[in-house]
Parts: sequence; structure tokens; C-alpha cells
Amino acid sequence: MKIAAIDIGSNAARLLINDVQEVNGKPEFTKLNLLRIPLRLGMDVFNLGEIGAERQKMFINSMKIFHQLMEVYNVEHYRACATSAMRDAKNGAELIELAKNEAQINIEIITGDEEATLIYENHVEENLDKKSAYLYIDVGGGSTELTFYENGKMLYEKSFNIGTIRLLQGLVTDDMWFEMKSEIKKNILSKNNVVAIGSGGNINKIFSLSKTKDGKAMSAATLKKYYKTMKEMSVVERMSFYQIREDRADVLVPALQIFNNVMNWADINHIFVPKISVADGLIKSIYSKVKKK
Repeated sequence: MKIAAIDIGSNAARLLINDVQEVNGKPEFTKLNLLRIPLRLGMDVFNLGEIGAERQKMFINSMKIFHQLMEVYNVEHYRACATSAMRDAKNGAELIELAKNEAQINIEIITGDEEATLIYENHVEENLDKKSAYLYIDVGGGSTELTFYENGKMLYEKSFNIGTIRLLQGLVTDDMWFEMKSEIKKNILSKNNVVAIGSGGNINKIFSLSKTKDGKAMSAATLKKYYKTMKEMSVVERMSFYQIREDRADVLVPALQIFNNVMNWADINHIFVPKISVADGLIKSIYSKVKKK
């Protein structure tokens, strides 16, 4: 079964195509293609309140490419979701209608809570120590989603309008940080050890740079070290030193700032980075719904 997921974030749009086969009664997900386009819708939306003409064109062209790729791979089921930037854009509904008419793609605008739920669809914590509690931290361009689980139950879920693009544009206030800190101090509580599970392109990149072995947790001290080092560099210096693209180099520092703050306030010392995303969660949720039918 060929399944596709489209995740339209504030920083980038992604198309993930998987082949799903059942082996011994369990689904196995094989990635066939992953295409990421740095649309940066949040750069327009968070400053101007809407998506400008140039990015509108980029967005529609990207959706046309996604549609063509899905046809090439004979995709049977797909779901396209837009998050923080599209939620805030005054012309978001208009663009979604354009995508439907010009690119034949139906897009849903989902809430921050739905976004957090899709990350959890990956069920990473099921393969980790059952004695620990887990805080999923998903950092995007426009928002950060936190979901807290213990003993297989969700105890807390909240989306904050604190993201990498908003930070770059100076749109995150002290009050917004204070709200996040207060929420974490009040709700992320456990008698057991609390461990973080990080998702998003930025934490994946830091994990790769750190040379941490797959399946092993990265320390909070490692994140603090990268933040301190990268903060002193210009974007061009980061691009050269770490061999990364500009659209990754500029958002790494604000992403590290968010991860460091969350982990510090939650008193978390280690973070697992299983390289999961909203798109991965979408694939799994689509498969579950298809199987139920």
C-alpha cells in the first residue's frame, strides 16, 4: 500500500511517501521518497498577517510537484495538513482553495493539539524504558508542541506560539516564555525519571552533528554546548563550519534555545531523537484508519 503525507509548516513543506506492507501481522513502513521545500511561509505570516504573492506562487508550484510525485508513485491514500503559519494567515483559506483547484490537493488546517497527537502516533516511548515518563518536544517554525506521557497515558498536551521563525523575527515576548515555563513547572511532574523525545528537522540535525549513536539518548549538556558555540557564529560561519544549508543554519540557534529552555524547566537531562516527524505520524494515522475500514 502506497501512502503519502504532506506537512505544510511555517519553515518548510514536506512530502513523505511510504510503502506499507504487513509482515507477520505487523505493518512495516518503507520510505520511498521525502521531499522538503523551504517555503518559509512564517516569514510572511508572522510579520504581515498573510502569505505574500511570491510565496503564494512557490506554495502552489510546490503542491503541483507533490501531486505529480504522488501520481508517479501510484499513491493510494494521502493526507495534507498545514500548521502554525497557515492557521495564522488571513489568506490561508484562499490558498487552500487554490491548492485544491490548481494542484488537486486537499489541505486541512490542523490545531496545535492535533499536531502534537500526530507526533505521538509514532509511539516511540513504547520501545523505551517503561519506568520513565516521556515529554515529546516538537519544535517548528511557528510553534512548539509539548505532550507528556507516563504509564502509556497522556497527562498533558499543549501548543505554544514559540517557534524558530517567530524567534528570528523577534516575535516571542518575555510573557510568552513565562507562560511556557509556568505550564511546564505545573504539569511536567513525575516521581519517575522524565526523558525527552525530540522531533523536527533541527534536533535531527544536532543529533547527526553530535555523532550520538542511533537509539542512544543525547545529553542536555550537549545541546547547551552546541547552543553556546553556534550562538557566537554568523549564519555564514555556521553554514561553512557545519556544512549545512542557509535555511537550516539560521534556525538552529532559536531551535536550541527552545529545547534548552524546555528541558531545563522540566528538569530533563537526556533526549532521544528518533528522527520522527508530523509526516511520519500522518502516515501511521492514515494506515490505521484504512485498516479499520
